[in-house]
Amino acid sequence: METMGRHIIAELWECDFDKLNDMQFIEQTFVDAALKSGAEVREVAFHKFAPQGVSGVVIISESHLTIHSFPEHGYASIDVYTCGDLDPSIAANYIADALNAGTRETLEMPRGMGPVKKPASRLTVQA
Repeated sequence: METMGRHIIAELWECDFDKLNDMQFIEQTFVDAALKSGAEVREVAFHKFAPQGVSGVVIISESHLTIHSFPEHGYASIDVYTCGDLDPSIAANYIADALNAGTRETLEMPRGMGPVKKPASRLTVQA
């Protein structure tokens, strides 16, 4: 089936606290992940929260990579969305490995397959 892109949503648990809380480490990891998947990096924006946590995005020509980290829970939620022939699992796996994720739950969703077709509704008339 033809799609415009692939979107991986990953729940990463049991991650390294210090890595989840290090904005420069996360930023470099996400840029490296994008490049390893063959993407072209366009823009990078990350923010460090107090007392802990990092959120950020790497905009790629083919879409984006995002993270929201919760170091106090050893948890990070990441999205890797790529269009074209790129494999988002390359970047998602690289990120999970870099954060030392003990548990990974991932969902891959095809994107741009066209409008969802609803079945024709049936009108029931009661007399």
